Parts: sequence; structure tokens; C-alpha cells
Amino acid sequence: MADTQQVDTEQGSAKAAGWADRWAEHRVTRTAGRIDSFAKAHGGAEAQVAYLGERGARIVLVGEDGAWGDLVARSHEAALKAVEQSGITVHEDFDGEFAAKVTTGRYEWSRMAGIQVGGPSNT
Repeated sequence: MADTQQVDTEQGSAKAAGWADRWAEHRVTRTAGRIDSFAKAHGGAEAQVAYLGERGARIVLVGEDGAWGDLVARSHEAALKAVEQSGITVHEDFDGEFAAKVTTGRYEWSRMAGIQVGGPSNT
């Protein structure tokens, strides 16, 4: 008869939880690295973190040169940790002086306006 081994489910779930925590921290560190890369490429950066509901949180980055981009984190907490790890300024809202730093080019204007103001049609 084959030997069977009893697995301690409490110990197994603790290991799984530890692994999940390490993986979540790895994702935060990876996101912080992407923020750092953006900041270095654009002479520095500032951010705003917005809830996306169950989807997570959106990190909007604005470089000192006016370039902008965004990242999505799995949770608002993870997004805030990543921004904190990268050491950049975080704004509560995307308005006022912060929003005025964004520069948009022809592409953005044509995509935002679409055919209403002479942009490319969607058909």
C-alpha cells in the first residue's frame, strides 16, 4: 500500500499568503521602476493616483517637459506605495497648475476631438 502524507493546511495557507505578499511587493517595485524610468526620461515627474474601482488604480504621470503617461496598479494601496517608492510628488487632484503642465500635440488633439474639429474620422 502506498504511503500517504498529511499536509498541514494551516502551514500551506501561510506559505501561500507569504508568496502572495512577496509577489505583490515585486509588482509594486516593478511599477516604481517604471515610474523612475519615466521621470529620468522627462527631467522629473509628478503623479496623481485615481481609483478605477475593482480594476485597481491609475497612476497619471506628468514629466517636467510636459510629456505624460499612465500606469495601472492592481490596487490604490499598491499605486500609492509605488509612487512613494519612486520619490516623486503626488497630487490629490488632476487640476490647476498640475494639469497645466501637460503638453499635448497634434495627435492628442485629433484623437480627443475626432471628427468634430477636423480630426481623423473613426471609420
